[in-house]
Amino acid sequence: MPYADFLLWILAGALVVAGLAGLVLPALPGAPLLFAGLALAAWAEDFAHVGPWWLAFLAVLALASYAVDWLAAAWGVRRYGASGRAAAGAALGLLIGVFLGPAGIVAGPFVGAVAGELLARRGLGQAGRAGLGATLGLVFGAALKLALGFTMVGAFLLARLA
Repeated sequence: MPYADFLLWILAGALVVAGLAGLVLPALPGAPLLFAGLALAAWAEDFAHVGPWWLAFLAVLALASYAVDWLAAAWGVRRYGASGRAAAGAALGLLIGVFLGPAGIVAGPFVGAVAGELLARRGLGQAGRAGLGATLGLVFGAALKLALGFTMVGAFLLARLA
């Protein structure tokens, strides 16, 4: 194996590991890093085993992880009987929380859901349940994103080894 190919594989592996970590650690863009690592690994072999159709499938899975991210907090809020304002507040809190680091990612949906519920003139107890729902939705979303990430790696390995 030429030295350049070896370096490509090392970089691809590092991107895959960082991508998997980023699926649960909010400071890293998990899905793009994971996809980049898998695409780089395919490129290192001149796309001999993992071609355009497999890469398109992996890209769809990577995009699905973003949909999971946005919908999970809103689902958690709705599951606990919160208002539409609480769901919107959770999504907005997540968006703002991204800029505040890992603590902001966790606290953002909770605070946003509570604020939305209070703006909807519901009681503090219901607002707390909405915040709890947003937080549980975030945890559930992280688990789903991790499952999508491992599905991406599994699909890559299936194409590579088949």
